[in-house]
This record gives sequence, structure tokens and C-alpha cells, in this order.
Amino acid sequence: MGRRTCLSLLAALLLSLPLATRAQQPAATAQFALHDGDTVVFYGDSITEQRQYTSDVEMYTLTRFPARKVRFLNAGVGGDKVSGGWAGPVDLRLERDVLNAHPTVLTIMLGMNDGYYRPFDKEILATYADGFRHILDTVQSGVPGVRITLLKPSPFDDVTRAPQWDPGYNSVMLHFGELMDQLATERKLSVADLNGPVTTVLAKAKQIDPVMASALALDRVHPGTAVHWVMAESILKSWGAPSLVSSASIDAAKGTVLLADNTTITQLQHGKAGLSWMELDNALPLPLAPVEVDPYLALTLQASDLTEALNQQPLRVTGLAAGSYRLLIDEQEAGTFTADQLEKGVNLALLETPMAEQARLVAFDNDRKNQIENMHFSQQNNAQDVNAQALTGKLKGALDAAFERERKDAQPVAHRYKVVARTDAH
Repeated sequence: MGRRTCLSLLAALLLSLPLATRAQQPAATAQFALHDGDTVVFYGDSITEQRQYTSDVEMYTLTRFPARKVRFLNAGVGGDKVSGGWAGPVDLRLERDVLNAHPTVLTIMLGMNDGYYRPFDKEILATYADGFRHILDTVQSGVPGVRITLLKPSPFDDVTRAPQWDPGYNSVMLHFGELMDQLATERKLSVADLNGPVTTVLAKAKQIDPVMASALALDRVHPGTAVHWVMAESILKSWGAPSLVSSASIDAAKGTVLLADNTTITQLQHGKAGLSWMELDNALPLPLAPVEVDPYLALTLQASDLTEALNQQPLRVTGLAAGSYRLLIDEQEAGTFTADQLEKGVNLALLETPMAEQARLVAFDNDRKNQIENMHFSQQNNAQDVNAQALTGKLKGALDAAFERERKDAQPVAHRYKVVARTDAH
């Protein structure tokens, strides 16, 4: 997918992808499941250990709710099953990596390794069910009141390539997902589907671009970075995540603010020179890469509802004379639009803006934090090495500092907006 194709896709997204029209709660007051002071632990196997869907959930929370202090910890270990794995048997894993963290929120995704990569077997399902119930019993007795979200196992890619047998290994994951529904009902837990939405996206992506689609989960087990956003979306939806970043509507003819949702607009001026105002949003858009440099993301956005579900930042300007207008934010051109396009609304979350740059800074911080946390976690598991234990102690301070840095960089910043007529328009 070349640069020209990606730029064409971005233009299509801006002009043809509808802005969410359903009633929205302001993002600052929406009943999002994560609260100030929460500690979230992600427990799972190598798909969790990838630190991608987990980081996406964290970055969404940081950028959408920057006033909330929520701590995120990743306890994913490659190869793990409900019985544990190379990092220890399950009871050791739970005590050291979950209970000791005193989580208020826990997600659990296991299953890819528990199916042993063979056709469905009722005895294997029974072993998986017994092991999962043991995990829940241990956690619920060890951390009473912890809010648990069960994650239906992400898919084995039998979509972009032919299954290895009929009906394919993902059918086993679907059986495991049905167990998650059953356990959620039995124990009054929440559940998020990380299988169905991903297989739907893979199928749509295959229709759009079969070659690129096969690279979205290259080894069929581990989704690529873009697909992890689809998985994060499922978790966030189950937690009541709002799609809205902010919403602003301005009447250029009258010089009045018609709507300011999750944002504050001041210093509005209008005249022959154009329209200008200061805007202080309470949130940031998703920290996504520009689509022209990430063809995997470009294809995933085209095949999914990620933008509509989690990345809505509409700006509407009414009352402009017919013509073409430049939108400037902090003197940086965000785009050129007709009066009709501005009246219908432009989704700022899809543009290159100072807000997008700030969100990517938070993503950079999060990546640095993850590197420290990954080392801290691996050394913590090396209980026999004295040097490892000493290193764990030293890394603790760096990890605390990294948490604070990403929160600091997510705090709201005011920006100067201008809408001016294009002087070179014909």
C-alpha cells in the first residue's frame, strides 16, 4: 500500500466516515469502569505479554481521562496455560504476579496454549474449565472485591489463510469463549470478546487487500500492532468507554459557540480576517500513527469501526460564506476544507494536529515505561538471582517516575484555532 493510496484512504475517512450522531455523554462524566486510584493487572499468555492491547487500553485511559490516576501492570507470560508455565505453576504466578499487586481490576486471557493446537477435545475443555475456575477462586478469595473482566481468547487466524483442518483451530478458541460467557454469568463478571471482532476485521481486510490482510497476524497466533487496537476496543467497550474526545460547534456568522462538549472555548473572534478562538480540551485523540507510514493501521481502520467507536473529535463551523478555508491550530495547518465540509463537521482525531502530537508523546512515554516494567517483571521472576533482586529494587523507582511522566504529558493544553479563507482558492 503506497503513500498515494494511504493519503487517499485518509481523505476518504475524513469525508465519508460518519461522525457519531448518537447521543454522547461528555467524556469527563461518562461512566467509564476505571476509577481514580485503580490498579489494573492484565493476566495472560504471550498475546498479553506482547504489551500491545494492554498498552492501548492504558493509553486510551491516559489520554481520555488524564485527571485519573490509574496504574496498569502487565502479567503476561509466553506459553502460559491455566496451569501456569515456565515462570512458575499457576498458584505461584497468581500469588507473585497478581495478588501481590493488590489489583482493583483484573483481566484474564488464556486459552491459545490450553487447546494444544489440535482439534476440539471435550477433555481438554474440561481441564481448561477446571483450571480457569481455580484461578477465579484463588483471585476472588485473595483479593475480595476485585473487578474481573474475562477475555474471550483472541483468534487463531483461520480467516486470511485456509484452516489446517476443518473447521480449524479457531473453533477451539470459540468453545473456550463460550466458557467465558458461562463463567461470567455464574460469577457475575464482565466479559469482552477478543475473538469475534478480530475475525470480522480480518475477513473485511481480506476482501479489501488479501495480501496485506495475511500480514495482520503473521504467525496466525499473535496479532500485529494495528489489530491489537481492535482487541483493546472490545475491552474498552465492555467498560463503557466513550467515543468522544471533544466536540465543538461554532457559528461563524454570529460569532457564538453553539456546542462545547468536554472542552472549553474562549476568546472567540470573528471578522473579515476570519475566525479564531482558544480551545482547551479535557482529552486527547488516540495516539495512532499517520496512516501513510503504517499500512497495517490504514487497512485496519478501513476494516473496523475503531474511529467511530473510540476516536470522535468533531469540529463544526456554520455560517461561513461559500469557499475554501484553511484550519490552523497553533499556526499549524491541519487541513483545507470547503464551507460545506466544515458545516457538516470534520473529525479532528483523523488530522495531523498538535493534539495528535501530544498523544503520540504519551505513547512514547508509555513505550519507555513498558521497557522498564518488562525488565522489572522478568527480574522479579528470577527469585534465585541476588543481582536480579537488587536490580528489581532499583527499577522500582524508575518505574514510578515513568508512570508519573506519562500522566504529566497527557495533561490538557490550550490551543489557538483559526479558520481563514484560502487566498489562492479559485
